Parts: sequence; structure tokens; C-alpha cells
Amino acid sequence: MSGDEGRQRSVPEPDERVAATRLKVCLVGPSLDILGGQAVQLDRLMRKLAEVPELDVTFLPVNPRLPGPLDLARRVKYVRTVVTSCAYLASLARHLRHVDVVHAFSASYWSFLLAPVPAMTVARLYRKGVILNYHSGEAEDHLSRWRSAKPPMRLAHRIVVPSRYLVDVFAGHGLTAREIGNFVEIERYEFRVRTEPRPVFLNNRNLEKHYNVACTLRAFARICVEEADARLILVGDGSERRNLEALAEALGVRDRVEFRGRVAPERMPFVYDEADIFLNSSDVDNVPLSIAEAFASGLPVVTTNTGGIPGMVTHDHSGLLVPRGDDAALAAAALRVLREGGLAARLGAAARTVCLTRYAWPAVRDAWLQVYREAAVAARSEHRGR
Repeated sequence: MSGDEGRQRSVPEPDERVAATRLKVCLVGPSLDILGGQAVQLDRLMRKLAEVPELDVTFLPVNPRLPGPLDLARRVKYVRTVVTSCAYLASLARHLRHVDVVHAFSASYWSFLLAPVPAMTVARLYRKGVILNYHSGEAEDHLSRWRSAKPPMRLAHRIVVPSRYLVDVFAGHGLTAREIGNFVEIERYEFRVRTEPRPVFLNNRNLEKHYNVACTLRAFARICVEEADARLILVGDGSERRNLEALAEALGVRDRVEFRGRVAPERMPFVYDEADIFLNSSDVDNVPLSIAEAFASGLPVVTTNTGGIPGMVTHDHSGLLVPRGDDAALAAAALRVLREGGLAARLGAAARTVCLTRYAWPAVRDAWLQVYREAAVAARSEHRGR
């Protein structure tokens, strides 16, 4: 073998070079200043990825805090959007040139256009690897009604979604997506077996129309007819709060419903431990982080069967499923958990096992590392091909 041949064979292939390099990954998405599961998941992912030796992880918020007088402008609705967008674009231009892979978190509709699309566009201009991490359960409606969304989605070298449900939705619109599930830091949640469950219920969803918390309130009112000491904890805030408070008053259960508002993520394990049954009545959904957190806590789950939820909750095994919008069925299922001996403990134990195998960090760590490497290789291959 000649010296030239030896040197040529010692040069690693692109995949080997990326695997041996500490990849610089930038997460782009909402900070915890924005209420919601996407911000919580991003924060968790960022902290866990920081522990991976192969990665150098940074974060750019789509909602940057602004200095002095500019921050006052955020109090004016439309001015806030313009000022925040300008600050966000400036941060993208400054920071993304120094990374290898841009991981953009995404919701639907206008949020998609204002947050991940600029990040993906700037990343492509800088010839970086691009990952679109789409979380919204409204994907079918978004892709059907906003056909202009598909071209910018193709800016991504990889599209990642947290459920098989969304993989199928994207496939139906000619887009290839990969499933990497949401996860919970299971060690933060106290697992408690509900051997004799109390009528203390929890709903942890933003108070927006598509989560239909009104259905939970109506179901709870039915439960109160049969359970004199029933109590409902509502965690979250949103545009429907006043309407929901009025509905609770009209149903005669306002004194039994606690509107807790926003609760910091680090406090949520204690709230799950307060309750004995988790209620969810969303009309549109994907794979709610709140259900995975209930699983981690041993909290029996009663939920509507919308979106990707049937992919995470197996009826009569890890939870109980009821039809969307059916408050009578939701109430009946909740009462069954209260009254059927051993059911709450059985559901909670099975759900905890599901959480450990599908929604804990070890279940997703290597998948993220692999997709980052693939995106980096794809970007480098494109650059060499030009």
C-alpha cells in the first residue's frame, strides 16, 4: 500500500466525522415565560442534552426579553409582535452562524410562521443542519387549510414529531416525519398507589377552547351529585378562564373548583400528588405532556380519545378513554375509578410502566443524538455538492 493510499483510507467518512465531533446544537423555541407544554418540554430537553458529552447545546427563545423601554413596548398588542420579532430575527442572525444544527420547536398556524420558519430560513442561509420539531395536535387542520406551510417545512433536513399519530398526519400530506416522544423527568415525580382513591380531580391544560375544559367542568358537576366531598383542581390559564369561572358558577360547583392559574413546572409534581384522578377532555390534542406526568405519578387517567391520545393510553389498561365532548361518559368513567375496587391502583401501576419504557429520558436520548448527526451530515453533503 502506498503512503497516499494509506492517508486516503484514514480519512473518515462524513458520518464518522460527525459522530466523532462535539456537535453544536441550538434549540429554538418558547421560553418558560410562555405557558404551555412545548416550553416545558424544551426546557427539559435542553437540560438533559447538556449532559450528553457529544453535544454543545445552546438556546434561543422566540420570545426574547427586551431591555428597558423596549420591554415596555411589549405591553401593546401589535407593537409587541413587531418589536419581539425584530429582536428574535437579530438573535438568529447573530447566533446561528456559530452552530452545526438548529432544532426549531413548532406549533401551528401563525406561530409556525413567526417562530420556526425564520429560524429554519436563517439556518439554511448559513448552511446548517435543520430539524423541525412539530408538536401541535392541530397539524391536520394546519396542513389542510394552510397549504403554504408545506414548502417551508421542506427547509428541514429532518421533521420530528412526538407521536405516531402525527407521523401519519404528515405522511398524508407527503411529508416524512420521525417519531421521538416527549419525556418526563420521572425521578421528580413521587409515585403513589391510589388504593382507595379520593374524589380529588386534576386537569392540567391551558384554558383554551380546543382543550375543552368546559367538558371537564360539566363532568365534575355530575360527579358532585353523587360525591358530596368532590374537589377539582384546574391548573393553567388562557383566554377561556372567565368563561370557565362563569360556567362553574352556573353549574353550582364554583366553591369546589380551584382555579390555580399558572404553576411553575418544578411545583407540578406536588400538585399531581394532591389529586387521585386525572381528567382530560380535550377536543384537539397530540400526546399531552400532562398525561405522561400523571403516568409518572401513578395518577389514574380518564381522558377523551382524541388525536394521539389513544396511542399513549390503552383503554382499561393504562387509563380510561371516552368519546370527545361526552361529559356524561367522562363522569361515569371517573366514578368507575372511584368505586371499582383495585382499578385505580391497576391503572396507575400500568401507566407508570408505560412511562418508564416510553416517556423517560433513556427512551429518547439516543434518538435525538442520531437525528442531530443525520441533520449535520445532510447539511455538509449539500454544501459539498454545490
